[in-house]
Amino acid sequence: MGAMLRTRLVDLVLNEPLVGSWRRGTCAAVSGRVLEIGFGSGANLAHYGPLVSEVLAVDPSDDGWLLAADRVAAFGRPVNRVGTTAELLALPDGSADAVVSTWTLCSIPDLGQALAEARRVLKPGGALHFAEHSLHPNPRVQRIARAIQPLWGRVSGGCHIDRDLPALLAEAGWTVPELHARQVLGGPATPFAWFLRGRALPS
Repeated sequence: MGAMLRTRLVDLVLNEPLVGSWRRGTCAAVSGRVLEIGFGSGANLAHYGPLVSEVLAVDPSDDGWLLAADRVAAFGRPVNRVGTTAELLALPDGSADAVVSTWTLCSIPDLGQALAEARRVLKPGGALHFAEHSLHPNPRVQRIARAIQPLWGRVSGGCHIDRDLPALLAEAGWTVPELHARQVLGGPATPFAWFLRGRALPS
């Protein structure tokens, strides 16, 4: 699958109406200078409130950045692409008021390093705001997810449906005082459909 085709498919799948409420709930709580990990095609921009002064975008996809042009223009505030990898952020310590990630933590190759970088660039009192899919709590569904992950990872560009994100956040030194989780789809989609939305703080 070509890179642009994959980018367009991701933009279609992770857009309204299925994930709109998850984006709104994640983005509405932030303000100031926001670092967005996994900016993609800029779908979160429409959900940031007026207190967001600037968005610093990190994403490996040049195609996604091109697709974001209209959304960036409509946003009307600075949106600057500051890097392509979450594992090495070209930002000084304490330079972001908040970090946002929506459906990205599943696909970062070295998630532990990316979470360490997010901690580094956060100002004191800042938080990581996230909406993601995670490993389903049902053991039977977990077995299915782990069985299909090798093939799914190859065709999806590195997405993981077998990552237990709350556990990985704790392992990386974050506490999660706010977490909302539920299954959003059933049937064959169940291994992909355990969604989380929350706020994580450096511990």
